[in-house]
Amino acid sequence: MITKSDLETVDSKKMFIIYDKWPEIAKKYYNANFETINFGKVNHIVFAGMGGSGAIGDIFSSILSKTNIHVNVVKGYLLPSTVNSNTLVITTSVSGNTQETLSVLMEAKKLGCRIIAFSDGGLMEDYCKNEKIEHRRIKMQHSPRASFTAFLYSMLNILKNTLPIKNENVIESIKKIELLQTKISSENLNESNLALSLAQWIKDIPLVYYPCGLQSVATRFKNSLQENSKIHAMIEDVIEACHNGVVSWEKKSNVQPILIEGIDDHIKTKERYIILKELLNQNNIEYKEIMSEKGSILTKIINLIYFLDYSSIYKAVLDKVDPSPVKSIKFVKSKLT
Repeated sequence: MITKSDLETVDSKKMFIIYDKWPEIAKKYYNANFETINFGKVNHIVFAGMGGSGAIGDIFSSILSKTNIHVNVVKGYLLPSTVNSNTLVITTSVSGNTQETLSVLMEAKKLGCRIIAFSDGGLMEDYCKNEKIEHRRIKMQHSPRASFTAFLYSMLNILKNTLPIKNENVIESIKKIELLQTKISSENLNESNLALSLAQWIKDIPLVYYPCGLQSVATRFKNSLQENSKIHAMIEDVIEACHNGVVSWEKKSNVQPILIEGIDDHIKTKERYIILKELLNQNNIEYKEIMSEKGSILTKIINLIYFLDYSSIYKAVLDKVDPSPVKSIKFVKSKLT
């Protein structure tokens, strides 16, 4: 086990304190007095962002997957060729200085798209002011990845007249993470803290299996393990893995399977998980199961992300690794022209 003192010593910039406040931050920004906007009927949305900002696009893509809105998530420099003046392009960069996202923003302007940008200032805000593009400034909380709830719930607030996301689903999601906070926060560092237990279990390379609809959760967990815990991690769609990836378990390895499951997954998806667990048991491979909460897709996603993100912080502290610095990312950025 770890203590509060361990967290305060290893986590030099106190990221864990921000995570303790995630429910409070979500509620604050969803109820904040932002200037909302209504883009009218929207059939095509492109979410653009990288890293922690890109994860927000993944979440919206999942939430909107069962609506009539076609969603693209761009993590790079180029917009899809299907974009036109009727497309709504939503760019997110917590710092406001992400090269790839700025490139997408400028391309969207040239194509005459409907645009709104979100950042905590930076070059993105300056460009939007100069080009008279809708921009909303949201304060960064510690780091881009820790700012997840501030940006997500601000965007849910600002875009509530454009996106078909029910207010009751947003309220439900906040209430559920308030309950989860009492179980996994730094005030509950004991055997009952399942996020801490998962962190203790991870000794080698995690392989995260996910079902349809929860890819955004698996991707976010992989990224958090890489950035916070500084370890390698992999993800696989459980259905696709049954056509290829499962063969890898025939040979001994240092990979640890983690199974993310939706409480109301499709019956055939549940069948695959049953078979996968049988296969793992036959090969004496220990695995962990993470089950979603009941509720809307937003509730499922935000609760899983909160749980798994906090686990990545605990993993870092257990390994005596400071979760905040990302030296390699800074190195790459310093080399970009």
